[in-house]
Amino acid sequence: MLPHPDPVAVPALAADLAAAGFTTDAVRGAWGEEADDAIARGLRTPALRALGSREDALAVLARLLALGIPQPVAHVDAALPVTRAAGLAGLGLATIEDDTVRPAVLVRPQSFSDDTGDGEWWIASDLDEAALGGALPEDHVLGVGGASLTLARLQSVAPAASGLDIGTGCGIQALRMRRVVDRVVATDVSVRALRFAELNALLNGVDGIETRLGSLFDPAGDEVFDRIVSNPPFVITPRVTGVPAYEYRDGGMVGDALVSTFVHGVGERLAPGGVAQLLGNWETRDGVAGLDRVREWVAASPVALDAWVVEREWLDPVAYAELWIRDGGTLPGSPGFAGLVDAWLDDFATRGVTGIGFGYIVLRRAAPGATPLARYETAFGAGDGALGAHVDAVLAAHDRLAALDDDALAGERLVVAPDVTEARHHRPGEEEPTVIELRQGGGFGRALSVDPGLAALVGACDGDLPLGSLIDAIAQLLEVDAIALRADLLPRVRELVLTGFLGWTRG
Repeated sequence: MLPHPDPVAVPALAADLAAAGFTTDAVRGAWGEEADDAIARGLRTPALRALGSREDALAVLARLLALGIPQPVAHVDAALPVTRAAGLAGLGLATIEDDTVRPAVLVRPQSFSDDTGDGEWWIASDLDEAALGGALPEDHVLGVGGASLTLARLQSVAPAASGLDIGTGCGIQALRMRRVVDRVVATDVSVRALRFAELNALLNGVDGIETRLGSLFDPAGDEVFDRIVSNPPFVITPRVTGVPAYEYRDGGMVGDALVSTFVHGVGERLAPGGVAQLLGNWETRDGVAGLDRVREWVAASPVALDAWVVEREWLDPVAYAELWIRDGGTLPGSPGFAGLVDAWLDDFATRGVTGIGFGYIVLRRAAPGATPLARYETAFGAGDGALGAHVDAVLAAHDRLAALDDDALAGERLVVAPDVTEARHHRPGEEEPTVIELRQGGGFGRALSVDPGLAALVGACDGDLPLGSLIDAIAQLLEVDAIALRADLLPRVRELVLTGFLGWTRG
């Protein structure tokens, strides 16, 4: 068990890491892009070959803390002149055997960028499969992975007074939230995870994060929060003997019940207008699509919720089982792999599961009497950039649109978003395009096929004239009925405003 982080020794370690230039760019530069990509796949050899026999501080720390490779005591003492090898051991981050320092954890630099600027963290977590040389222990505390980066990019960038990070793990979401939220409560069922979260906050000089032990909403008591985020242990895991129950990914419930429980209970923990954001899995069962089941969960909430749910991936049961068995360090052909696949497939069969979706859930405590947002969609392979500002903009656009009937909307002046482009596809020799496509550079990177009428309206939206006047002019140009064209275009304009293709003029 990690000790409580020492409030003097941890900042001293941070100063040593900074003095050594132990940053994301420096480490990546030391071993190269190809080796960096290989590390993400669990391969350390290319990075070690690139570092060669270098004994400078950056190389020593890259081997010891980023890769989990034992290093000589003398080299570590030179790389960390204040902390030294003995200090690492005192913090529980390493052990010393004879003249060798053996890492007990990983500490990796992690760069980030958001609306408040660029920055760099050091994130401590448990040794990975490559460093352990085998499968992970069940109490493993994960570092920064693809899912945690996804949620960090999704987080709202709007300032708030209070926040709750449920299932904090190493604390990456709490750190991200604290950049815009005054006070953050970080919870987990794992004492070890909370120690890592405390260590990472102190290592990066971030205050205002309180850790609490417990499951889901229990540690929050009766408190309500302006912002709630969670990368919960949503992985669907068979509840049978012989299947590892990793704390970082398995919430101990059957099927997708953990995500359902979260959705049902989060509204009562949100302050009025408060926003919750989480990642999750949902099962398609007996012909009922996963997104439709999520819709049912939201409808069953005792508190009215705005909901925006995006399914980013969909896997069949075999692919899902293989993904998470590999994630635990058990590979095809190794002992036990086939038995684990059988356990997953048997579990899915008991509930009639034919597919599993993965994606984002954004929920907001709806204002009394307001028309709630209810958006459930698929967006496979899109939206890999920063999405927090986009989420905020979608919620704000919904609120403004809900207050406008069609006559009021026709009086609005709109502009095309600066990231929107238009592509026209023509058959050879034909003057008129067969396809007109609007493409969005930001947000989810959407691409929409539009007809000439809508394309003309979008092209004319420069903020000078109200929509109604533009539609009337386009009706004359196309020689169609203006009233019918307005009835056709305005609902689609609402969609373009909501998704960020069109916006209001400033001022």
